[in-house]
Amino acid sequence: MEILKDFWWVLLLFFVVAGGLFTINQGTIGVVTRLGKYHSIKRPGLNFKVPFLDQIYKRVSIQNRSVELEFQAVTIDQANVYFKSMILFSVMNVEEETIKNVAFKFISEKDLMQALIRTVEGSIRAFVSTKKQAEVLNVRRDIVENVKEQIDVTLEGWGYHVQDLQINDITFDEAIMTSMSKVVASNNLKAAAENEGQALLITKTKAAEAEGNAIKIAAEAERQAAQLRGQGVALFREEVARGMSQAASEMKQANLDTNVILFSMWVEAIKNFAEYGKGNVIFLDGGSDGMEKTMKQIMAMTQLEENKKAGFK
Repeated sequence: MEILKDFWWVLLLFFVVAGGLFTINQGTIGVVTRLGKYHSIKRPGLNFKVPFLDQIYKRVSIQNRSVELEFQAVTIDQANVYFKSMILFSVMNVEEETIKNVAFKFISEKDLMQALIRTVEGSIRAFVSTKKQAEVLNVRRDIVENVKEQIDVTLEGWGYHVQDLQINDITFDEAIMTSMSKVVASNNLKAAAENEGQALLITKTKAAEAEGNAIKIAAEAERQAAQLRGQGVALFREEVARGMSQAASEMKQANLDTNVILFSMWVEAIKNFAEYGKGNVIFLDGGSDGMEKTMKQIMAMTQLEENKKAGFK
């Protein structure tokens, strides 16, 4: 007890010092006031404040924070547009002046969030009001860049900085959505019809080209076949003429009548008519007088051809 009486002030000093120690967690900055007036900021770790004089006014988070927004805007042609977006923001830096702005600009966190949401909504509404309904879906990136540019200046005065703004969904009234769906469907049908027509045109063009090529090939083949047939007939006639000439010469040497050759050819022709006629009707005088008459006509035609050849020479 004597020791306590002599060193009571040591215990008092210990409790005073221990009462002034405090810690600041990682990701936060402590704001200390002295007698109600700003005094200093405290970094993460173990810190000291003067007991009874200093107070921890606020612990400011420097971590990233996000908030989701849902609101309505009106275009220049009086169409309602509904937005769902998300804003990501944080304290601009950990400098003392910035932390003071964050700590003392707003009474509470609720007031900060309300001001931030209204600022973002107002910026988007102002931008959308200058666009037509048909343009809104195509200017999503422009909306984000315009809003970030405008609210960054305002938030810097509060000690914050916008890191990202995402517009997750843009919708319209049901009547507008229905009409847009019909427009898209009609455009798709139109594109499909055009593609189908082009495909049909290509198919028919290729078919016509193939048919034309086939006709050309067939015609060329027919021409060559006709040429070969003509050459064959010419060779046949040449061989027949050579054989008949030789046979006639031999019969004259044997003092035989050459009309026997014509008679045999006549009989052979009648035989072929009967064998290969395939039911076709052929009117032919098969008597000896008919043969003689036909032979005279053939000989007359042969003589006529010879006279023409002689005249050309």
